[in-house]
Amino acid sequence: MSGFTVEEKTNIYGAKIKVVGVGGGGGNMINHIIREGINNEDGMKTVDLIVANTDAQALDSSTAPNKIQLGEKKTRGLGAGMQPSVGKEAAIESYEEIKTTLEYSDIVFIASGFGGGTGTGAAPVVAQAAKEIGALTIAVVTTPFKFEGSKRMRLAIEGINELKKECDSVVVVPNEKLSNIVDRKAGIKDSFKLVDSILARAVNGMSSIVLSHGDSDINLDFADVKTAMSHRGLSLMGVGEAQGDGAAQEALKSAMQSPLLDDMDIKGAMGAIVHFTIHPDCPMSDMTEAMEIIESAADPDADIFWGTKCDLSMPIDKVLVTLVATGFSDNNVSKLQPSKEVTPAKSEEPKESIFSRRRVSGLDININSDDLDIPTINRHQLD
Repeated sequence: MSGFTVEEKTNIYGAKIKVVGVGGGGGNMINHIIREGINNEDGMKTVDLIVANTDAQALDSSTAPNKIQLGEKKTRGLGAGMQPSVGKEAAIESYEEIKTTLEYSDIVFIASGFGGGTGTGAAPVVAQAAKEIGALTIAVVTTPFKFEGSKRMRLAIEGINELKKECDSVVVVPNEKLSNIVDRKAGIKDSFKLVDSILARAVNGMSSIVLSHGDSDINLDFADVKTAMSHRGLSLMGVGEAQGDGAAQEALKSAMQSPLLDDMDIKGAMGAIVHFTIHPDCPMSDMTEAMEIIESAADPDADIFWGTKCDLSMPIDKVLVTLVATGFSDNNVSKLQPSKEVTPAKSEEPKESIFSRRRVSGLDININSDDLDIPTINRHQLD
């Protein structure tokens, strides 16, 4: 595998990172980062958190330090009504404010729940502004649960195709796959809390790999991240954890087999970032042996980088892994589509994934299919 590269480096400080939550789903993720104190962790303290929404009420209730009211004239603060065209027009109206807010960024993360109006329509415009100022632009978006209906999924896929035109990388988290990694017994609030957590973990993992600077951390510089994340096309993430002998290898295998990767083969990726969260005394050889798994599975020409973040509170033999695989071909976008016939989740028999169900990093959250018929407006802001 002469063309294959696996690298680890010491961080070059100074990269300016901003995270924009667009629409209800993106705003919820930003609120989750703040509520859970993730923004106070090493690697996130210097990250600017921003929310952008057409819904004035949602902005008022947000705990984010930076807020952008999208399309004040267009929507009068009343939202986009599940119309991406309205979300797009609102963002265009506020384009200069968006650009000014994002100025001096090296990396801009755009987080959003797709399938509604604001996130789906406005996120590509925010991405355009980020690219115009010269930032590496990475979107992390969710696609709807199947129970939300085929229209939302169609809008989400159309939005992803628009977003890909503006972003260096688009990481897609299929909400429907979450039922394969958690039990199905919790309330609807907890299921969407899990969505927020997955989005936050993706952003936190990619930010930490650049910005964490503990004595025992292994970091990547901005150029490395840009190389890995600049492969056009679809990107997906996997999460895994393990404890005991060979934990790093097992956690990485788990991440590579994560249902969040939507059954796609890592060999189809042209780039990847692997982020290990470990105890400082975890043997370095564990990580290097784990990376051999990626080397044997990935494309020979793939650009793969890895880093670590040390956590003294973790057991020495426990490892958490966040894997972001980039550069999947455009053909893979169609795989995100559900079957044409959409039925309520509770009418289906539970299906076991080909992968074993597992708890997601530190979360004891279950999804209850009996709660899935609650109307969206009563459940969680998705627009």
